[in-house]
Amino acid sequence: MVQCEMCGAETSSPKTIKVEGAKLDVCSNCTDFGTEVKQPSSTSSSTKYSTSSSSSGSSGDSSSSSSTASSSSSSSQRRSDMFDDMDELATDYDDRVRTARESKGLSQSDLANELNEKASLIRKIERGDTLPSDRVQSKLEKFLEVNLNAESGSADDSEWSGGSSTGSYTLGDVVKRKD
Repeated sequence: MVQCEMCGAETSSPKTIKVEGAKLDVCSNCTDFGTEVKQPSSTSSSTKYSTSSSSSGSSGDSSSSSSTASSSSSSSQRRSDMFDDMDELATDYDDRVRTARESKGLSQSDLANELNEKASLIRKIERGDTLPSDRVQSKLEKFLEVNLNAESGSADDSEWSGGSSTGSYTLGDVVKRKD
C-alpha cells in the first residue's frame, strides 16, 4: 500500500498526476486536482537518450576513462573562469576619484557634465555608496587619468598573518572584531 501524496490516504493503485509542474502519486479521489501523466511504456528498454549499460558500448568506456584522466589532471591546476580575466576594483576607488577630480579643479557636477553622467552618480561613487559600472569606470579612468583597478598584490593580501601551525585557517583567523 502506498500513501497518497495529496491527502495521505492509503491506496493500492496510485495514479501519477501533474499539479502546477509537480508530479505526485495520488489516490483515485485526488486525480481531479491535476492532469494525469501517462507512464511511458516499458516495452522499449532504452531510448536515444538512455544512460543504461545496454546502450553504452566500448566507446562509452573510453570516454569515461578519458574524462577521469582529465578530471584528475585538472585537480592539480584550478580551472579558469570568467572572473580571472576581470580586473578587480580598488577598495579605495572613491578616494582616488575624489582626489583626481579635485586635482583637476572640478566640482562633482562639472565632472558629471564632462562624462555625460548624473551628478548624483558621481556623489554616490565618491561616497563609496555605489560601484561604478564598467562603462562609467572607463570614462572616469580616461578623463581623470587615474587607475581604479586593484593591484594584483594588494595590501590586504600582503598583511595577512593569520593561520595556525598546522597550516589550516579557522574562522577566528579571518574575522576582525569590532570592539
